[in-house]
Amino acid sequence: MPKLQARKAALAQRGPARILIVDDSAVARAVIGKMIEANRAFVVAGAVPDAQAALAFLRANRVDIILLDIEMPGIDGLTALPDLITAGQGARVIIVSSSCAEGAAATIQALTLGAADTLVKPSIGNFVGRFGDMLEEKLTRLLDCDLTFGDHGGAPAAHTATDDDFDVIAIGASTGGIHALSQLLRALPADFQVPMLITQHLPPSFMPYFAAQIAVLAGRPCEVATDHMKIQRGRIIVAPGEAHLCCARIGDQHYVRLSTAKAVSGCMPSVDPMFQSVASAYGARALAVVLSGMGRDGAIGANDIAQNGGSVVVQDKATSVVWGMPGAVIQAGHAHAALPPYEIGRLIALQRRPA
Repeated sequence: MPKLQARKAALAQRGPARILIVDDSAVARAVIGKMIEANRAFVVAGAVPDAQAALAFLRANRVDIILLDIEMPGIDGLTALPDLITAGQGARVIIVSSSCAEGAAATIQALTLGAADTLVKPSIGNFVGRFGDMLEEKLTRLLDCDLTFGDHGGAPAAHTATDDDFDVIAIGASTGGIHALSQLLRALPADFQVPMLITQHLPPSFMPYFAAQIAVLAGRPCEVATDHMKIQRGRIIVAPGEAHLCCARIGDQHYVRLSTAKAVSGCMPSVDPMFQSVASAYGARALAVVLSGMGRDGAIGANDIAQNGGSVVVQDKATSVVWGMPGAVIQAGHAHAALPPYEIGRLIALQRRPA
């Protein structure tokens, strides 16, 4: 709690953050608005009933955060989300909807499309109490992340292949990792060619959609891994939900090998087997990245990466939704740097080892 109070004080110094509420319920708009304005760090810049009104509002006004419902007349919130992100010019979006229970399809889709966070909206009679506390915490955390990120400018230019320090980028993530991954990918230049392997904790049914969204965000091909798939430059490969994404080397070529062996973390897919196989196949030419996530998955594999001469970078605590996975790597002493996702992307783009 003291840390949360300190963040509130820092945010108050920059002036109240402007919030736009998008919800077709007049009661919900009024109640959420009162919750927001009870904290002097926030101010309701606008409250509108649908996506079209929100887009019109954003054409004339700047806000810091958009609270967006899903089920609304006309264009639903998920359909409107990409346009609202663009119109918001840097505004962060929190989906506030009864459809956003943990693990629900709407939650995964919202995070994949670029929402910064989600929050389950209770029935009208249950707005007081826990919901208000969670809303305030999420708003404060997002604004705190914005202060941490600062002005990053454009993505750096890529170096020639002869200057590269890595032959593969292996990324592990769980809770909060999809949004972090989207920030990381936005920092990469269009001509970035180092292959990327991604293990994100998601159910099997979501993987094809996840891969399609990663392809859009990264501007390059992304596929769900299949056994014996070649790992090629310019390609992104994501773990299937029912197997670990591992790799093996045959001569000068690297291939995907899928495994269903039980992982120490109990996760399926798990980051540890991916990192361990990458360490064996690529040695010092590997860069491992651990983004936001619950638990310790990735810490064992990160040790293998470091022991084989590769580099390990984790998401910093301030920007992580859950610092379990990155924190476990830090605590074990295997991380070479802890950075916000966008800065990790810039480091990857430079294809340099962390200082």
